[in-house]
Amino acid sequence: MTKKLTTKELSLFALTWPIFIEILLYMLMGNADTLMLSQYSDYSVAAVGVSNQIISVVIVMFGFVAAGASILVAQNLGAKQESTAGTIAVTSISLNLWFSLVLSLVLYFFSDPILNLMDLPAELMDEAITYMNIVGGFIFVQASIMTVAAILRSYGHTKDTMYVTIGMNIVNVIGNYFVIFGPFGFPILGVQGVAMSTTISRFLGFIVLLWILWKRSDYSLPVASFFRYKKNHVKALLSIGVPSAGEQLSYNTSQMAITYFVAQMGTVAITTKVYVQNIMMFILLFSIAIGQGSQILIGHMIGAGNIEGAYKRCMKSLQISIFISLFVAVVVYFSSDFLLAIFTDNSSIIEKGALLLLVTVLLEPGRAFNLVVISSLRATGDVKYPVYIGIIVMWGIGVTSAWFFGIFLGLGLIGIWIAFVADEWLRGLFMLKRWRSKEWVKRAYIKKEKSAV
Repeated sequence: MTKKLTTKELSLFALTWPIFIEILLYMLMGNADTLMLSQYSDYSVAAVGVSNQIISVVIVMFGFVAAGASILVAQNLGAKQESTAGTIAVTSISLNLWFSLVLSLVLYFFSDPILNLMDLPAELMDEAITYMNIVGGFIFVQASIMTVAAILRSYGHTKDTMYVTIGMNIVNVIGNYFVIFGPFGFPILGVQGVAMSTTISRFLGFIVLLWILWKRSDYSLPVASFFRYKKNHVKALLSIGVPSAGEQLSYNTSQMAITYFVAQMGTVAITTKVYVQNIMMFILLFSIAIGQGSQILIGHMIGAGNIEGAYKRCMKSLQISIFISLFVAVVVYFSSDFLLAIFTDNSSIIEKGALLLLVTVLLEPGRAFNLVVISSLRATGDVKYPVYIGIIVMWGIGVTSAWFFGIFLGLGLIGIWIAFVADEWLRGLFMLKRWRSKEWVKRAYIKKEKSAV
């Protein structure tokens, strides 16, 4: 990339607000599917919700390359090693394309047995399989989007990915409108149509992102790196990416286990969980955006050898994230009846959902610790610790508590949310202790005047 980051572009706000809008729009894309399908059938919402839970696990599995690329590119740029950063960027795109193609085939050909493992109610199975075949079968497109977008953000071009996401949302909503409501005699396709709309919008978004990346590089990216890999680059990508994805994979699989418990509570419980978590995502996105912006900044600081600046950046970002997430969670709770009524007129779902959003006021500040501090630890190269703690707490506390409170004590969804609170807060406090210890200083992948890659 020939355009260098200026001091202004390296401010948290300048990096974060486009990331915030981008994540918001991605969430709106998912919520648009949920909201528009809710006008079609609550059962369809539940079917798509469970399918997406499985797809999210797969996304994490190919997300490890994107995670490794974003950290290595940022650290190399901070160390003024632009050529190495460009080579790693192209290599990561190639690696993720081939790996995600394999996962796409797995989701397409094995959707039936995978969904059967979730103990899905029979009335949801056909639509869940349809959605999984289409969206899951083309999930390699999402993998490519994630990788290219991560690279552009590491170079500071966060606005580019935001604009593309806006376009994807517009295409997706228009497509949903046609396949769900059938204007001008267009066939009503329901879940199948929504899946097709999602896939087409993602494919168009990927094409545009790839063109932007090529243009931003002044058409000078080392294309040969797409076909010929350097062993040390692949090793570095995997050594950061695999543990980074491991923590997220543990989280998503633990959420699948908890969804299995919820499925035993019936379709209404599944639907309530889907609606509430869709609303919760709007609280969550503030911490996600701050965490990602901080990761870019800290990666550059580590590459430049600015350890003290990196430490202070994380702590300040964490304070901002906790305050905002708590404030927004309170506002959402007091608006819960209105927000849930947007999705459904089922009084049972609205009543249960409001209680869950009350518990969410306690949950979200704890989640802010994980989103900001774990992103900061990854940026330094300290990627294994979050995995070890994550696996122990998510499964030892999160999943176990969900079964104990939700199933054994019969508290239902309230019990599930209590488990979420215990999991997020305990992990978050462990992460904060790790950051304060400065153990991560020893694990930076890029040293001044001495590249690890």
